[in-house]
Amino acid sequence: MATVKSPLLSQPGAVPAEGADEGVAAHYGDLFREQRALAAGTGLVDLSHRGVVAVTGEDRLSWLHLLLTQHLTELPPGQATEALILSANGHIEHALYLVDTGDTVWAHVEPGSQEALIAYLESMKFFYRVEVADRTGDTAVVHLPAGSIAPVPEGAVVRETAHGRDLFLPRELLEPYAAEHGPLAGILAYEALRVEGHRPRVGFETDHRTIPHELGWIGTAVHLQKGCYRGQETVARVQNLGKPPRRLVFLHLDGSEVHLPAAGTPVRLAADGEDGRQLGFVTTAVRHHELGPIALALIKRNVPVDAALTVGGTAAAQETVVEP
Repeated sequence: MATVKSPLLSQPGAVPAEGADEGVAAHYGDLFREQRALAAGTGLVDLSHRGVVAVTGEDRLSWLHLLLTQHLTELPPGQATEALILSANGHIEHALYLVDTGDTVWAHVEPGSQEALIAYLESMKFFYRVEVADRTGDTAVVHLPAGSIAPVPEGAVVRETAHGRDLFLPRELLEPYAAEHGPLAGILAYEALRVEGHRPRVGFETDHRTIPHELGWIGTAVHLQKGCYRGQETVARVQNLGKPPRRLVFLHLDGSEVHLPAAGTPVRLAADGEDGRQLGFVTTAVRHHELGPIALALIKRNVPVDAALTVGGTAAAQETVVEP
């Protein structure tokens, strides 16, 4: 589908993002200033390129409960949650960031993924009293950092989490709201804080065989005490009988390197050098305003937690995100 291009790209200093985040600004001229503003609880991030899906109907929560990894039948209005859709083999296909308003479940998803998600949901409607709508065209997602005191405009839906508030905002309000409640921060600043917070992202920390246990999504996006959903057998088997083959780690990278490692750059034991066996790969690397270059990576589960690593020849010290 066509890229959703934000009107905020016309703001002074805006540099367009590329790749998965095409359509919004990578930054507005000062990456570290934008990060510091978000960390201090000010400003906003334009996430209007993300897909927006709305589910209405009196069966919406019980129906989604059957399809998603999260327990939703008793979700109170206004309480944020997140959930996954898995393949039959338990591999992650979609992550949904949800809130119910009492009559509608609103979710934002990875840019461009809403069409495939809606096609799957439509195929599973059967006799349930639900309606699924793509609201990307008329609804923009805006992120306010934790601590923000920016007001919520009339007509917006709020999804509040520990790291900030996501607003589902009518698109016609995006420009005036941003003008009043800036400063604007680009997606690179948002991503730097995401990596610092060890929060995985579909399409970045996932590949075609990623299961939820590898990324620490058990308990946050996957509820272990609920009925059947597609892929549940894999989730239960790994949880009860084994360990996932890989685990997410947080890496502090040597700050003397000029270039950040690209996604997919091999991770190896430092003692083995660049000829050593590949143990995993970088998923997201960013520059942080305080920590310097940092990254998330997926590595083999049995790599010692205190092992010194190297990423494309750059020294990397690991912090545990998912226990081995």
